[in-house]
Amino acid sequence: MRLLIERGELLRTLGHVASVVERRTTIPVLSNLLLRAEDGTIELKGTDLEREVVETGPGEVMQPGASTVSAHLLHDIVRKLPDGTQVELTIEGEEQRLALTSGQSRFYLPVLSADEFPDLAAGEMPHRFSMEARDLKRLIEKTRFAISTEETRYYLNGIYLHTAETEQGMMLRAVATDGHRLAQVELPVPDGATGMPGIIVPRKTVQELYRLIEDTDNLVEVALSDSRIQFTSGSVVMTSKLIDGTFPDYDRVIPQGNDKRMLVSNQSFATAVDRVATVSADRGRAVKLSLGDNNLTLSVVNPDGGSATEELAVEYDSEPLEIGFNARYLLDITNQLESDTTQFMLAEPGSPTTIQDVSDENALYVLMPMRV
Repeated sequence: MRLLIERGELLRTLGHVASVVERRTTIPVLSNLLLRAEDGTIELKGTDLEREVVETGPGEVMQPGASTVSAHLLHDIVRKLPDGTQVELTIEGEEQRLALTSGQSRFYLPVLSADEFPDLAAGEMPHRFSMEARDLKRLIEKTRFAISTEETRYYLNGIYLHTAETEQGMMLRAVATDGHRLAQVELPVPDGATGMPGIIVPRKTVQELYRLIEDTDNLVEVALSDSRIQFTSGSVVMTSKLIDGTFPDYDRVIPQGNDKRMLVSNQSFATAVDRVATVSADRGRAVKLSLGDNNLTLSVVNPDGGSATEELAVEYDSEPLEIGFNARYLLDITNQLESDTTQFMLAEPGSPTTIQDVSDENALYVLMPMRV
């Protein structure tokens, strides 16, 4: 194998592919990426057996071939090469090493046979549709903070993606919850997605997918089955296993009868919560909301760190109410809201509260209260 590729192009591709490769693994070939060159095309592939990223791009192929080489070592070397240089990669004869030449630099890296590299073949994907990258990014951005990290409840370790019938028609909905808060965001169902099964996309896949599409406005092709999902954006293809589990009936935890309505400036509320939470204990971070006639008092009492209060003018004309929330959870939710008016729908001190941006009816957040 012998090929020539521009350093910037190789670095960009390595950044995508190496992101799914584990630095430490008991299977040596999984530390490597697959490098394949043929017909003027260079393909790089990385996998951790749960997800796989493949990217193809142009390059000058003098001699076709394939091999595997340490993903992170190659990435580190290319990252340190001068901008604008050409990188030549060569495997010749029986040498079990890859020669990398760029300018006056020359490296020799150990390789493993391409035959040892696993193939996370997608298999049949009966459900296929396309969506704008910005729409997919929105679904991820506004829900990923609520994904559970508790491994024993593995079925909560991802985003539940499914279709749902609403008053606005059929919607593609993303839901994430960790049992303390819930995020639900939806958009009109893309052509071809109707009838898709409800699937749970793993947390790490969500993170890697967002990295891949963060700086693009391309259409993203989505293909899925009951066990796998594949995203194609430009020259990058990401395939991932899905979480094999049943997402809980989240509709049951979304309160429908909350009748106490509070409207507040999102920026003023968020900065006030952040200020009073400064004195809270890190473990609890509980902040109490005391609601009266068009007035909100935020308070925190920490036996070891003092206390703090702050008052805000709000729109609230229901009976007085005192309720506590985790300050960090409140800030996580307010960070997702885009307009400056936030609506809280409350009930009793022990009941869940819904939070919504008044200008965005397609995003809904539910937060469980804390004792204060």
